[in-house]
Amino acid sequence: MEAYYHKYILEFKTPSGTSRGVLKTKETWFIVLSSQGKRGIGECGILRGLSIDDRPDYEQQLAYTCQNIHKGLAFLLAKNREFPSIQIGLEMAFMSLEAEDDFVLFPSEFTKGNDSIAINGLIWMGDASYMKQQVQEKIEAGFTCIKLKIGAIDFETELSLLKNIRKHFSASDIELRVDANGAFSPDNALEKLKRLSDYQLHSIEQPIKPKQHDVMASLCEFSPVPIALDEELIGVFLEDEKQKVLETIQPQYIILKPSFIGGFQGSDSWINLAEKQNIKWWITSALESNVGLNAIAQYSYLKQNKMPQGLGTGSLFINNFASPLQVKKGTLQYNTIQQWNFNL
Repeated sequence: MEAYYHKYILEFKTPSGTSRGVLKTKETWFIVLSSQGKRGIGECGILRGLSIDDRPDYEQQLAYTCQNIHKGLAFLLAKNREFPSIQIGLEMAFMSLEAEDDFVLFPSEFTKGNDSIAINGLIWMGDASYMKQQVQEKIEAGFTCIKLKIGAIDFETELSLLKNIRKHFSASDIELRVDANGAFSPDNALEKLKRLSDYQLHSIEQPIKPKQHDVMASLCEFSPVPIALDEELIGVFLEDEKQKVLETIQPQYIILKPSFIGGFQGSDSWINLAEKQNIKWWITSALESNVGLNAIAQYSYLKQNKMPQGLGTGSLFINNFASPLQVKKGTLQYNTIQQWNFNL
């Protein structure tokens, strides 16, 4: 077996705003395996500035991994414990190598085109008119669950936008989720959560920055808006550490980004621990190309979680790879007629 890695820069169709800045491009990496004339493809979906493996030695670790590919998946997953995006790339590549179809890693009714996955529509930060335009487009496209990035523009303006949505659509018409990406301060977070609760929100992701467990636990206890942990899960590698995070904070939800938390095995670990504590969860992509999104979507489908998942990111890029994935009426579907076009 041989392996090589390749860097690829995804370009956003429209600059996309978060509380950490505006994204114009997104770096990703691929591991490609070859054995006896068969190919295996995996995406290492790192997100600079957020992934725990955003480190100077990232490419060096990829080189080591490819040089030692003959030692097998279990060995390499252990060696890459602190590089979760490489872990998921390896999982994908080895499954792809063994699969009948390079890109059908988890065969199901979804990959046969017989079923779909409910997803949320993602609203990026921008000025009020741009955000309002995005909301209208998502509603017209058939979404019944919308997630808004908040925390970068004036809070009163964000509240006004939520108020306007609720004026036209009740909580039974449109489920509203918001994601603060840690933008609130511990001092004012609870007050902001109380004000947000006027708009019947489903949940808020990561209201304050991670690693403030006592403060987050207090917010989860007293917030009138259910809280979902996101960045809080990043960099927590060991099983007992994961359990401690959940037991200490006791969130209402956790959000799983497989590229950030150790791939599919890492996600399974968090899901098992959460369910033992009656904590609900959903899965989201992390701006991977369609290669990574495809694998994560297939994995998500098998979990049969009926909540809307965060898997609607495939259309964000100018130079994404053509794939069978398509978004229709607020769902992600697999069009078996559409062929892949994966060329590096």
